[in-house]
Amino acid sequence: MIKNVSPMVYVAITTLALITITIMSAMNLPFNWIFYLTVLGQGMVVLMVYKVLTDNYTTNRTFEDFYEDCPIKNEEA
Repeated sequence: MIKNVSPMVYVAITTLALITITIMSAMNLPFNWIFYLTVLGQGMVVLMVYKVLTDNYTTNRTFEDFYEDCPIKNEEA
């Protein structure tokens, strides 16, 4: 298996697969195709969650830093 793949790749692939299933069901494709791809998609969700939760990600941010895109100054310091 590929070891140095970002978990965001798994998120993107899973999202695209599940959106594809939604489009396929709207186009009235055969039920067996949609069913098997849905089961595969559920397995991909489990794999995606595992990869995201076991990622070796570290940060210096804490909850006191608020949101990363809109940091607030710590007024106690």
